[in-house]
Amino acid sequence: MRIVSLLPAATDIVAELGLVADLVGRTHECDWPPGELEGTPVVTSAGIDAEKMGSREISDAVGGAQHSGSSLYALDTAKLAELAPDVVLTQELCDVCAVSYSSVSNAVRSLETGPTVLSLEPRTLTDVLGCVERVGDELGVPTRGSESVAALRTRLDAVRSATRGLPRPRVAAIEWLDPLWPAGHWVPEQVRIAGGEPLLAEAGEHTVPVEWETVRSVKPDVVLLMPCGLDPERTEAEQELLTGLPGWDELPAVREGQVWVVDGPAYFNRPGPRVVRGVEVLAHILHGVTEGSPVTSSEARRAKL
Repeated sequence: MRIVSLLPAATDIVAELGLVADLVGRTHECDWPPGELEGTPVVTSAGIDAEKMGSREISDAVGGAQHSGSSLYALDTAKLAELAPDVVLTQELCDVCAVSYSSVSNAVRSLETGPTVLSLEPRTLTDVLGCVERVGDELGVPTRGSESVAALRTRLDAVRSATRGLPRPRVAAIEWLDPLWPAGHWVPEQVRIAGGEPLLAEAGEHTVPVEWETVRSVKPDVVLLMPCGLDPERTEAEQELLTGLPGWDELPAVREGQVWVVDGPAYFNRPGPRVVRGVEVLAHILHGVTEGSPVTSSEARRAKL
């Protein structure tokens, strides 16, 4: 089986299924498992240099509130044809997260090999786990897929049990700093399972930017900073976008030292199996609960305010 993944979360799923050796192509953002993808050809490139841009500039470049991202990624169609994949894993949910589905469809139509295109569209945590099973079925390892999902569900149940009956802090999860964008889709479920009460978004919701006064008015007990695609170090470098806002110091989360920087790309932004680790990380943040391995500073750290 020759697999090309055009979505970092799909690469995570391929790894979960033990099929990294079958991966013949990937995106430039695929970085998991560490050390195992260096020899896998890259078939995408970025249309902007995000390292040299601020959050507002990046947001404007990818379409602002329209979240279009039409020029954010380029697909190397010649390289894709050369790799002759049997299966191409992609998505239609968000053009900012990966190559657009229309670009993939056009590229695949030009290939002589006629690969199967599997589009993953998860909006909820249940959908994410369903994608693991679906990919397992398509890649010929259905038992491995169902076993992986069963193990992931067991870990989620362990967190539910560990946090049951505990006070539920009110949590604002922020997916982008400028403009302020609350985290939707599966993140509210992650918060709830970890023993918190999610604010600003509902499970499965595709969110839009909100005004600072909206965040201020809900008076969160905990603020989670998880900008999409930015590592914790980059998030820390830009957190002054929030700390300078009027009334920032009055938030209960700020007064109690409960503003956290988490690894968004690893555990919250991408709809892959590692969102379960994200739930374990949140249980540690919200309640000091340890499920799975101890949480490291690279996974979550208090913001230096």
